[in-house]
Amino acid sequence: MRLWAIAVATLLILIILWDAFQTIVLSRRVSRRFRLTRGFYLLLWTPWSAAAKRISSGRGRENLLTVFGPLSLILLLAFWAFSLIVSFGLLQWALGSQLTVPNGVTGFGTDLYMSGTNFFTLGLGDVTPRTTVARALTVLEGGIGFGFLALVIGYLPLISQAFSRREVCISMLDARAGSPPTAVQLLRRHCHDGDEDLRAVLRDWESWSAELLESHISFPQLCFFRSQHNNQSWVAALTTVLDVCCLVITRMKGGPVPTARLTFALARHAVVDLCAVLNLSPIQPPADRLPPAEGKRLESFLSEVGVRLLADETSVAEFAALRATYEPYVHALSSRVMMPLPEWVPPEGVEERWHTMA
Repeated sequence: MRLWAIAVATLLILIILWDAFQTIVLSRRVSRRFRLTRGFYLLLWTPWSAAAKRISSGRGRENLLTVFGPLSLILLLAFWAFSLIVSFGLLQWALGSQLTVPNGVTGFGTDLYMSGTNFFTLGLGDVTPRTTVARALTVLEGGIGFGFLALVIGYLPLISQAFSRREVCISMLDARAGSPPTAVQLLRRHCHDGDEDLRAVLRDWESWSAELLESHISFPQLCFFRSQHNNQSWVAALTTVLDVCCLVITRMKGGPVPTARLTFALARHAVVDLCAVLNLSPIQPPADRLPPAEGKRLESFLSEVGVRLLADETSVAEFAALRATYEPYVHALSSRVMMPLPEWVPPEGVEERWHTMA
């Protein structure tokens, strides 16, 4: 009997089961403590993102990054299964390989094979336990394997449903805020019918932000799932919502400020908590997303549809101060998942053809 191997195998089994329980079943709090899944994703994402940065083609890079989310989830499940099989195999070996083998040759390879057949409940019967302890261990592993496969079968649809719900509102941004989305376009397209139209949009995005916060804290893997359409991402959508609320609260004359404050509070809560989930510190943007020249264009764009912005020093200072409360966080998220932040104003020469899109 090898006591050190028993201790190592038991510890590994407990770590893997607790990590799987936390990831699949437990409704977690926002925490910065180290978790095995977080380390696994960091280890996998670092070379993957480095390879993506070497691809010059934007479409090629995006295709590579799109694969990461679903593939990493499959690899995580495979990593858990493989770790449990090796751990139980090590435990059988540590107990002295108390197995009945057709050719009579035992060893760690046979123990590993026995562990794999038990975990996947194959029931081949060519290798069988011959002692009470080995039989108990076989039953225990079979039960854990059966429960693990059942959890996986229920877990994957949850991820798919959460992803689909997130993408519904993002897909609506083409018509509401342009592609890629901008705060100016969203305001331009929702100020024709008075404040009620804009107020309804902000309430919808408040609900979307709350659902994003809940789903991505419960399933942080969703942060790496990318949208199906070009120029769209959950980071850009969330940032656009914050930009719009920031404008309405500090500079828009006669806008739905109370509604914008509620939406802003929840959207900012989402970006701060998601940074904590991914263990990210806020990063100061290397350049101003709204330099003075773009600020003039922003005012010009909105004035064309009758939206007047306050230009006094107090309003401008409040606008800059409010931006500083969320831009370092969205920049950190953008850098980690490689999803670009949206502009405030659409590029020059872009025509509005959103109402004729297929």
